[in-house]
Amino acid sequence: MNNGLFMLATLVAYFLILLVISRRAAGRSDNDTFFRAGRQSSWPLVAFGMIGASISGVSFVSVPGWVAATGMTYLQMCAGFFVGYVAVAFILLPLYYRLRLTSIYDYLEMRYGPAAHRTGALFFLLSKLTGAAARLYLVCLVLQEFVAAPLGVPYPVTVLLILLLIWLYTRRGGIQTLVRTDALQTLCLLLALGGVMWIAARQMGLTPGGVVRTVVESPMCRVFEWNASSSQAFWRQFLSGVFIVIVMTGLDQDMMQKNLTCRTLREAQKDMCVYGISFLPVNLLFLALGILLHAFCASQGIVPPASGDELLPSLVASGALGTLVILPFTIGIVAAAFSSADSAVTAITTSCCIDLLGIERRNLPAGRAERIRRRVHLLTVAAFLGCILLFRALNSTSVIDAIYVMASYTYGPLLGLYVFGLFTHRRAADCAVPFVALGAPLLCALLDYAAPRLWGYVFGYELLMLNGLLTMAGLWVFSSREVPN
Repeated sequence: MNNGLFMLATLVAYFLILLVISRRAAGRSDNDTFFRAGRQSSWPLVAFGMIGASISGVSFVSVPGWVAATGMTYLQMCAGFFVGYVAVAFILLPLYYRLRLTSIYDYLEMRYGPAAHRTGALFFLLSKLTGAAARLYLVCLVLQEFVAAPLGVPYPVTVLLILLLIWLYTRRGGIQTLVRTDALQTLCLLLALGGVMWIAARQMGLTPGGVVRTVVESPMCRVFEWNASSSQAFWRQFLSGVFIVIVMTGLDQDMMQKNLTCRTLREAQKDMCVYGISFLPVNLLFLALGILLHAFCASQGIVPPASGDELLPSLVASGALGTLVILPFTIGIVAAAFSSADSAVTAITTSCCIDLLGIERRNLPAGRAERIRRRVHLLTVAAFLGCILLFRALNSTSVIDAIYVMASYTYGPLLGLYVFGLFTHRRAADCAVPFVALGAPLLCALLDYAAPRLWGYVFGYELLMLNGLLTMAGLWVFSSREVPN
């Protein structure tokens, strides 16, 4: 069996398992199951599954490649992540549970008004749709190269089949299905990571102790950067990690929807803290894999590719790591990609139905509300297909980079809206919120352009915090001292 057929067989078996789990987990196919899982999810299962949901297929191939350029300084940001998860657990989750929210953007209407509600939801939808589609696009390219192209399958057909599979196992149970399939996919991801590390170590004849020594003694094993002018400086990475988690987890419907299915607030807080602790060692293993792969290249006289993203795929494609590595590589990249893509599809469906269409506020008959949800779910999958094919038509990685940059801008207004709402008692004019939310990112873009030219300062992830501060300043200008009800 050639490599393409072997990967295809692995994919088919993997998705059959997902379909079986989704069918057993779905239970009743109603909106309460799809949106909230009946608020009966087991918190350890949610915590474990969120690891896979937070690591995309791009991360699976990208993080190991970072070590050549930045060492292990990414762990500084991961340390900040944990502080951010604690903040989400003890500041935002109590709010969401007290208000019994299904969509977290309902809070914005309670605090500001309907314009703020729609603005927050639209910022999320724009960012999540383009960002998740961009990540899935890049993974589809890898699968096209390794599986579909050798079999003569066109790229659009590959994308359509992948999205149909996601639709099949999420269409009935929604978030209730994802809590279980994400746990499976996290397990597959971690086993795949361990499998690739074991195969690389075996090729070099290293024992577990030898692997540890190889990683620790490598010049790439540099965790802390104390040079304040560096973009990898500790304070910039740590603080950015804190706020990135607050906005991309605590203010993200995709990530919070699973947490809101736990039985109680206390269980959801346990879930968030345990997940936050586990994120550091998981990323440590990804970075250690990168060092191991570079050591393997050096031992075999292989010149690593210029792009770190190509390190692992190139070693798999060339056969340097042997044929056995195809199994964990395939499972790892698919598990990472689909655990993030399927939750994004479900979260977008939820936000469209609740925030934009208001199917729960309108007290629609259960049958009609379910029909609307099914149509929105299918349209969301179609929107993903359109975005991915558009990226393919443009055929430029700079487009993907621009989308990731845009995503960092769209979370800034959400940060400002929530911080202003939670920590001030001023009433901002609801009609002004959309203009403030648009103006702050535009002003940030101007500062990002001017700062290197005028002051020699290059913004990093701290631009997110500046974006949030500018949003808060705009809300303050258009606010009064009246305390909201």
